[in-house]
Amino acid sequence: QVQLVESGGGLVQAGGSLRLSCAASGRTFSIYNMGWFRQAPGKEREFIAAISWSGGSTYYRDSVKGRFTISRDNARNTVYLEMKSLKPEDTAVYYCAADRSPLRSVLRVSSAEYDYWGQGTQVTVSS
Repeated sequence: QVQLVESGGGLVQAGGSLRLSCAASGRTFSIYNMGWFRQAPGKEREFIAAISWSGGSTYYRDSVKGRFTISRDNARNTVYLEMKSLKPEDTAVYYCAADRSPLRSVLRVSSAEYDYWGQGTQVTVSS
């Protein structure tokens, strides 16, 4: 059974920064691409960023490019999301997720391609 545990969320003023962490356990972390998603109240869950199993490739939704950075430490079984220049519209519950297939060469943006999810961490950006 795979477990993903997010941490690092909180309340921050617009323009501020947060670093989210997602600790994984239960299967070989280093061979799975990882993703971050978010869901705001009344909205569908949306893709934020993904990183390849090696850490060599990343992909972001347009609205966070240049502000968010996804990274991973395979020795610590942890994936990170560094968020800067936060905006009120970034307010949401943030989830990390693990790709359902190992060693995938293409990063996926659909939530259906991820089979394990964390419980989520709330990020609130005040104006």
